[in-house]
Amino acid sequence: MRYYLKKIRKQAGLTQAEIAKKVGIARTSYTNIELGIKNPSFNVATKIKKVLGVNNDDIFLNINVPKGNAKQQL
Repeated sequence: MRYYLKKIRKQAGLTQAEIAKKVGIARTSYTNIELGIKNPSFNVATKIKKVLGVNNDDIFLNINVPKGNAKQQL
């Protein structure tokens, strides 16, 4: 599972370490979230969205879902 996090993070001009520090998690934990290895808790996801300045959950959607009704795939 890939996330839009990397693209949005880079657009914000932040490093993985900077986001991790602001969110209060280890950089390796953030890296694993960005790579789709681990899913963030609701609390961590909310903090990441706040740091990145986004108000939606699109950054946590699976981008490998075929076109159509994505909710059925989740």
